Amino acid sequence: MAGLTRVIEHRAVQYRRTYRSSVFTSFLSPVLFLTAMGIGLGGYVDRSGGAALGGLTYLEFLAPGLLAATVMQSAAFEAMFPIIGGLNWQRTFHAMYATPLSPRDIALGNLLWMAVRFAMIATVFTIVIVAFGAAYSPLVVLGIPVAVLTGMAFAAPLAAFSATQRTPNRFSVIFRFGIMPLFLFSGTFFPIEQLPSFLQPVAWISPLWHGVDLTRGLVLGTVAQNPVVMFAHLAILVAIIAVSTWATVQTIERRLVQG
Repeated sequence: MAGLTRVIEHRAVQYRRTYRSSVFTSFLSPVLFLTAMGIGLGGYVDRSGGAALGGLTYLEFLAPGLLAATVMQSAAFEAMFPIIGGLNWQRTFHAMYATPLSPRDIALGNLLWMAVRFAMIATVFTIVIVAFGAAYSPLVVLGIPVAVLTGMAFAAPLAAFSATQRTPNRFSVIFRFGIMPLFLFSGTFFPIEQLPSFLQPVAWISPLWHGVDLTRGLVLGTVAQNPVVMFAHLAILVAIIAVSTWATVQTIERRLVQG
């Protein structure tokens, strides 16, 4: 734990120097997006009828999904450039490895810091959801850890991948053909039942859909209606995190030991 604390402290000191540059992308941009889509576009959607949304207003449907999706997008950035930078550009991880810190400490410390960042973003967004009147249940507070789990289900595998890269050339492909399609078609903006039948299984295997559906159940207080499904969402997210965390430790250790 002492080693993990040192790594987290290092990342916190870094963030204290650079947090101003992330305020808009991490906090203000999602709030403005929720306002524009949930209230602006939502006004037109609500006037056309909310049968497809189960009687919810579009803001109520969108807000919990956007909570999970926003953390997912932050996870993509946090798990890519800081990891490849620490291994290739600044070689900060190599400097840490020259101390008593182990590769496991370095890998897990960075993942835990990402979880802290996601919790900060999710907390602010949840406060906004409550302020907008889009939360139906006190269980909305549990949407924060679920959003963190959703982010980690992306951050851990992406960190494992980033640790194998020497350049960021493939990152744009991941954002363009991975992150953005999942952001748009994983149930955040409309029910996946409205997708063509051949695309619905793609949404089902997306970690974001599991996070969105579970977060929506907590925020709207409907989680008890399908407890088995909700538990399956949780189990899948935890399984992805566990396997990919092990992969992150292995890839970072390989890079540090072999160079």
